[in-house]
Amino acid sequence: MNLIIDCGNTRIKLAVFNDSKLIYNEAFTINNYKEGLNNCIINYGCKNAIISSVGSLKKNEIVEIKQKIELVELNSSTKIPFYNNYDTPKTLGVDRIGLIAAAVSQFPQNNVLVIDAGTCITYDFVDSNATYFGGAISPGVKIRYKSLNAFTKKLPLLEPNLETDLIGTSTETSIHSGVINGVLGEMDSIIEKYRKKNKDLTVVLTGGDVKFLSNKLKNSIFANSNFLLEGLNSILTYNLK
Repeated sequence: MNLIIDCGNTRIKLAVFNDSKLIYNEAFTINNYKEGLNNCIINYGCKNAIISSVGSLKKNEIVEIKQKIELVELNSSTKIPFYNNYDTPKTLGVDRIGLIAAAVSQFPQNNVLVIDAGTCITYDFVDSNATYFGGAISPGVKIRYKSLNAFTKKLPLLEPNLETDLIGTSTETSIHSGVINGVLGEMDSIIEKYRKKNKDLTVVLTGGDVKFLSNKLKNSIFANSNFLLEGLNSILTYNLK
C-alpha cells in the first residue's frame, strides 16, 4: 500500500493506493491531518509514502513523518518518469511535476495538455516522447473575483456562479460574466492553440474547480479530480523499482 500526502496551501490530502487503484482519499486541514496520517499507516499497513508540499508543512513536521514511514520527498532532484525540458527545473512546482507524471503514466506516447484549475490555473504540456516543455500559469477563478474587489473601491466580492449569461445586466451579473466567461474563453482558446500545433492532443482537466468548469468547455476533455494523486503514486512507484 502506498500513502500519498499532498500538501496544498490550506488543506492536506491523504490517499492510499493498492498498486494503481485508489482505495482511500480524504482532505484535512493543516492542523488536524496527523490523526488521519497515523490511521492510514496503521489501518492500511502503508510502508512507503510520497509527500508533495508547496510549503505548508514545516521541516520538523516532515521529519516526524519520516520517522513513521519510508518517505520520498518530491522535489527537483526526485527521479521522475519523464524528461524535464523546463528552463528552470528547480522552480517547477511539485504539483506540476505530479500532474505530468500522471499524464505520462496514463497516456503513454501521447501529446497531453494538463489543465489544473485550482487557486491558479496551470497549463502543462508533455509530448509523445515523454518530454515536458512547460506551459502557463494564470489566476484561478476565486483569485479573479478577489482581485476585482481588492483593486477597486466599489466592486463587491462575490462567490463564483457558473450559471451566468454572456451579457451581465447588473454589476454582480457583469462580474460573473467577466470572470466565468473569461476563464472558459481562456481555456478553450489555449486548447485550440495547442491542438493546432500537436496532432492527437489529449486534454485533461483537474483541480478544485474541475466539476465547476468541465461541462462548460467547448473542447473535448478528460475530467479527473484525482489526477495529481494518481501522478504522485506513479512517481512513488517509479522510485521504488
